[in-house]
Amino acid sequence: MKYDFGINIKALVFGAAIAAAFILFGYQYWDWFYPFSAIGLIYAGYGQDNLKAGTLMGLLASTPIVVLTLQGYMGQFDGFFLTETGIITVTLIILIVGAVVGFVGAWTKRSRVKALEQYEKQQKIGKNKKKGKK
Repeated sequence: MKYDFGINIKALVFGAAIAAAFILFGYQYWDWFYPFSAIGLIYAGYGQDNLKAGTLMGLLASTPIVVLTLQGYMGQFDGFFLTETGIITVTLIILIVGAVVGFVGAWTKRSRVKALEQYEKQQKIGKNKKKGKK
């Protein structure tokens, strides 16, 4: 489901859901599940057509992580992070990391598409050559 401006909504929704699911599984079962929420952000970026859209979708897909963090699913805040400035700082850090991970996903897709095009071009070069006469 792609629209005129090149944003894949399905990748965004599934990426955000995967990110939120790993946070919830980490809270419920094992703490080492938390870092795997980046899989959803990478998927949200990978599903886009260009780097800007991938970065933006990674940022948007990280909003469930912000909500779950502020609700206490990643632990309780103390000290500086109890202030308004601390909460805004945590929110911005999560959104910036989400944007970077979404960018990495979009960059990976772009690199893969270029590699596949080079491979196809290389395969076409060898097809039409005449074999030596015996």
